[in-house]
Amino acid sequence: MIVALLNQKGGVGKTTLALHLAGDWARRGQRVTVIDADPQGSALDWSQQRARECLPRLFGVIDLARDTLHREAPELARNADHIVIDGPPRVAGLMRSALLAADIILIPVQPSPFDDWGSAEMLTLLSEARIYRPQLVARFVLNRCAARTVIARETALTLADHDPPLLASRIGQRVAFAEAAQSGRLVWEAHTESPAAREITALAAEVGRLAR
Repeated sequence: MIVALLNQKGGVGKTTLALHLAGDWARRGQRVTVIDADPQGSALDWSQQRARECLPRLFGVIDLARDTLHREAPELARNADHIVIDGPPRVAGLMRSALLAADIILIPVQPSPFDDWGSAEMLTLLSEARIYRPQLVARFVLNRCAARTVIARETALTLADHDPPLLASRIGQRVAFAEAAQSGRLVWEAHTESPAAREITALAAEVGRLAR
């Protein structure tokens, strides 16, 4: 299964979700590779920080920020249970290549009307990709979400009847994600039963069900 975290808007948490999805699957014994398709290289930075901290390797992270991604990712998938693509912001060629490579597209959005509007260009690219990949599965993921706020409820209602639809799993606005990233860790390595860890586990399980 190749899962791509994509959104033209930066700062929506693509890298955080990509690394945590990969980590959740890896700790359950699955072979996972993360493709860093973002020229900023945030996933690679995290991997290098993990090495400096002498932490055990959970999964491979490779740099593949080029528009041949759709040809190279399926080759890598032959030797892995899951490929997770951390996509670029506002690089149309790379974005199209990731769309053509993936089986499942996850579009992280924050509870804000600006994120909804900012996703419009992403949805146009998704529609184009479906001409060639009509079986392509896509879902919105509500990320960095304070569940009890009015804007979070309004965003969820706006996306409820949307195409693509919204995943049931939501990821909260939690300091634990930033604290873990600074040391090359994932949230469950610090606090196995934390709310952040439980949310990631639920998200990984829901995404896994999409592939069946």
